[in-house]
Amino acid sequence: MPPWLLGSLCCVLAARAALGGGPAGAEAAAAEEEKLIRVLVLLPQDDAYLFSLGRVRPAIEYAVRSLRESGAGLPPGYAFQLTYEDSACGNRALFSLVDMVALHRRRPDLLLGPVCEYAAAPVARLAAHWDVPMLSAGALAAGFGAKGGEYSHLTRVAPAYAKMGEMLLALFRHHQWSRATLLYSDSNPERSCYFAMEGVHVVFQEEAFHMAVHSFDESSRHLDLDDVVRALQTGERVVIMCASGDTIRNIMLAAHRQGMTNGDYAFFNIELFNSSSYGNGSWRRGDKHDLEAKKAYSYLQTVTLLRTVKPEFEKFSLEVKSSVQKQGLHEDDYVNMFVEGFHDAILLYALALQEVLKFGFSKKDGEKIVQQTRNRTYEGIAGQVSIDANGDRYGDFSVIGMTDPEAGTQEVIGDYYGKQGRFEIRSNVKYPWNHGRLRLDESRVSEHTNNTPCKSSGGLGESAVTGIVVGALLGAGLLMAFYFFRKKYRITIERRTQQEDCNMGKHRQLREDSIRSHFSAA
Repeated sequence: MPPWLLGSLCCVLAARAALGGGPAGAEAAAAEEEKLIRVLVLLPQDDAYLFSLGRVRPAIEYAVRSLRESGAGLPPGYAFQLTYEDSACGNRALFSLVDMVALHRRRPDLLLGPVCEYAAAPVARLAAHWDVPMLSAGALAAGFGAKGGEYSHLTRVAPAYAKMGEMLLALFRHHQWSRATLLYSDSNPERSCYFAMEGVHVVFQEEAFHMAVHSFDESSRHLDLDDVVRALQTGERVVIMCASGDTIRNIMLAAHRQGMTNGDYAFFNIELFNSSSYGNGSWRRGDKHDLEAKKAYSYLQTVTLLRTVKPEFEKFSLEVKSSVQKQGLHEDDYVNMFVEGFHDAILLYALALQEVLKFGFSKKDGEKIVQQTRNRTYEGIAGQVSIDANGDRYGDFSVIGMTDPEAGTQEVIGDYYGKQGRFEIRSNVKYPWNHGRLRLDESRVSEHTNNTPCKSSGGLGESAVTGIVVGALLGAGLLMAFYFFRKKYRITIERRTQQEDCNMGKHRQLREDSIRSHFSAA
């Protein structure tokens, strides 16, 4: 063979080898592909969100690094490849997923996020269709609990709002209450408070609790919180609220001025995410209303996530804080429910993948992996994480109350452990409200509906008395109609009676790409 021909043949063979040609090269490439776990993270770029990419990314990468360094978290040779896309808390999440698949002609092996309900719903449906596991510390609305069909591949690694509803149910049983007023702000596009109250409503409705429901737009220039509080007085005496910290404070101040902080009412507010988006239980602002607020807050208790801390958490918290500060973000608390949740999601996926591989399946068997994420308890960054059979994390919660009214000190007064369904009240807790006034049952309804007839008509004939009564009722009805008409258009408070809730409680599509809500029409 001529030397020039031999040289050309060698070059061709070398080129084929470099390009992975031949059966051996193809097998090696396939083996490498099998061990590369492609993860698509769909979170908003906007740092106004507590679950923005800037806040959560350091936690995800900390988890990946910990698994790699430990050598025990993933099977030998397996590695994560992380891709981050801006979900914008909307349709962009779905578009990013579709674009990625169209561009690379392959689907991701794991989806992390989205968090916002309206962004998560279409992504979850597509994940189920494509058999791709989806883990999120969001999508907390009650509608996502229906895992039998379109949300079958979703596992929630943060407690859903319905889990908070179960906690409040345990609290109500402890106090022997069965009636509540739900008051929430429905102003932001994500409708976080709406979905939080929906979770409570769903659980309470299953127990046939009587509920009055009020909503308001705290961003409205025409909002009058005095009117909001007056509306509360026509409802139940146990009030559960969800709004921003400043709005909660203003509601409590209005309630105090209207004489509702004398033991006849009990107030609870929801602070799940440790943020200004939720009532944070703090009465002090350094203004002239601090003294009034301190007195009012002695009748307010705050529902929040139970926080447990172990030595590893401190290291994790410091690393996350350092990474977030380098991006120019400076805040009081760098680790919240979402940051913890997405860290723990990586650990959960690794555990599930190991189990699937043991049985001879692969990373492409998404349904098998999803099954292995359920009915599982494992060690997360802040403590034990337990996922139920439906793919939802059990919620552990705390109740914070004022233990020293003089100093205004607020401390944890009770803890709820979701997996056990157990509520533990701290010893020597003194409640500010009058239990006898709050434990009201159907007798309260009869007070409003059963009027004692007059024994004497003062000499008037029966027809005259009837005419007067009918006329008075019609006049009162017209006055009430005018009052409520004016009130509705003046402060835009939406009040739903129990009958309206029942009529509108069926599954309805909130938007074209929305979840299906149990609560009411949007």
